[in-house]
Amino acid sequence: MEVDQENLVPLTRSSSQSKKRASVTHSFLLQPPLAKKRVVLGELTNSPDIGSDQNPKYRSKNERDPSSKTKPTCELKEENKQEPNDIVIDESFGDLNKCSYSSSIYDHLRSLEIEEKRRPLPNYMEEVQNDIKVNMREILMEWLLEVTEEYKLVSDTLYLTVSYIDRFLSSHAISRNKLQLLGVSCMLIASKYEEITPPHIDDFCYITDNSYTKEEVVEMEKDILKLLKFEIGTPTTRNFLRIIMRAAHEKCKYQDLQLEFLSCYLAELSLLDYGCLHFLPSIVASAAIFLSRFMIQPKTHPWSKALQCYSGYRPIDLKRCVLSIHALHLNRRGSSLRAVRKKYMQHKFKCVAMLSSPSEVPEWYFKDVDE
Repeated sequence: MEVDQENLVPLTRSSSQSKKRASVTHSFLLQPPLAKKRVVLGELTNSPDIGSDQNPKYRSKNERDPSSKTKPTCELKEENKQEPNDIVIDESFGDLNKCSYSSSIYDHLRSLEIEEKRRPLPNYMEEVQNDIKVNMREILMEWLLEVTEEYKLVSDTLYLTVSYIDRFLSSHAISRNKLQLLGVSCMLIASKYEEITPPHIDDFCYITDNSYTKEEVVEMEKDILKLLKFEIGTPTTRNFLRIIMRAAHEKCKYQDLQLEFLSCYLAELSLLDYGCLHFLPSIVASAAIFLSRFMIQPKTHPWSKALQCYSGYRPIDLKRCVLSIHALHLNRRGSSLRAVRKKYMQHKFKCVAMLSSPSEVPEWYFKDVDE
């Protein structure tokens, strides 16, 4: 993971246990570029402009203090999920029943995503939580994205983690000094589900600067699993992106990888935005592909009959979500979501975060597709 030109190094933690529990994180000072350091979450305050600029990088596991007693090492796999090779999309298809067998998988995922137990409350900050605020959620999510990159976890782990966090916060009010504990505990569960070699509990304690003990992480893990009733598999935007992307590549005139990476980038922007909890994962995935095609070829209608048949959504069904993600991309509201942008500025993602977008999406693009 790349190191910022301005590397932020945390101050030494206070030895007072009460102070550590009162605040998960520390203040940061600007220092000249140094080796990557372990870092905890940015200050959780009510200030709306506190964001990922206070989230410096952290030291990777192979750079730990050699005197440390616990040195867990994890060789984590890169994301390499294979898709069926026999899926064929034909724009003459009139409905999903005429598509290949993947339509049955898609229908099943669609039936699961609408189940009430799998959906977070879109307004839980106002209805359930008393101490944490929207900007604190954003700080946590960006930090978890950095942890995902540091430990080379697959993106599915991040999506599941965010799902668990939002569902837990929809029914349990917690204090801000426990928010990071909730985050790492949810990521621990998600990594056990998705990863071949998940990080150990020690890894997650370490990455929080040992702000929490192993016993606290295990106890929080129990509470989360109890809420989920041990049903830890759930459809995410990433699952729908993989399926719908098949139709998006049909008769594609531009680089498939660029379209795929750009769609993933936009989906992760929405993943970290509290306002996008109103939308189902399948709608977010469809809207991300819609907007990606628009950004790459703004003069061509971004939707097609193949996409409409495969996703089950007409352009008008995606309008609200497309405009929300478009506003995020233009940075018209919320913070800059800097961690996500920095990730997708890397060459391995074809620098899709540097692509610009027209200031407006033409209204007629939301009308039914004629061809």
